[in-house]
Amino acid sequence: MLAAGRSDSTHARSALETLCRTYWQPIYAFVRRQGHSPHDAQDLTQEFFARLLENQSLADVDRTKGRFRSFLLASLKHFLANERDKVHAQKRGGGQVLIPIDAQSAETTCGVDPADRTTADKIFDRRWALAVLDHALQRLREEHIRAGKETLFEQLKVTLTEASRSVRYTEIAARLDMSEGAVKVAVHRLRQRYRELVRAEIADTVATASEVEEEIRALFSALAT
Repeated sequence: MLAAGRSDSTHARSALETLCRTYWQPIYAFVRRQGHSPHDAQDLTQEFFARLLENQSLADVDRTKGRFRSFLLASLKHFLANERDKVHAQKRGGGQVLIPIDAQSAETTCGVDPADRTTADKIFDRRWALAVLDHALQRLREEHIRAGKETLFEQLKVTLTEASRSVRYTEIAARLDMSEGAVKVAVHRLRQRYRELVRAEIADTVATASEVEEEIRALFSALAT
């Protein structure tokens, strides 16, 4: 992710777009929790990421000092403080790097109930954790598609969630025309690979191996709140 701060503009824009597509949801959720309307939150989210690229803010990030998640949240707070009284709508689409934000899904997955007493910071951390898991799941799906095993993935992905406790391996085996033992082996491999991808996602945003463990604990703690 920190590749977005390099001086090469082509590479930087590509890296930033990847960052935006992966992490716009926690940014959007934080902005909404500040009281902004859905429309204004979309504009502010787009403008925030555009400013990161224009100002090369990421070029100053030191991987040895703090987590990228913390840097991004601090940058967002600073941005919102500076932009609080400005109008952003007129800048929409003005040659910026736009990230597709579905207004309806944004409100469904990221919107915050006005009665929700959870702090904006906690909402950000929770949405960040969900974004990490979702991106790892997407990568896992893409790997299976490339290997010609999309059907296997679609049948087994449920075992990666809490719902897996109620899944009957015999039923999956019947649908896939596999033995129950073969299904259990495939599930074990799927879960192992998923954990590896989640770990890789987190490793891209911290400086050391010890911080990976700390970040994993922090993010799963955020999901439990």
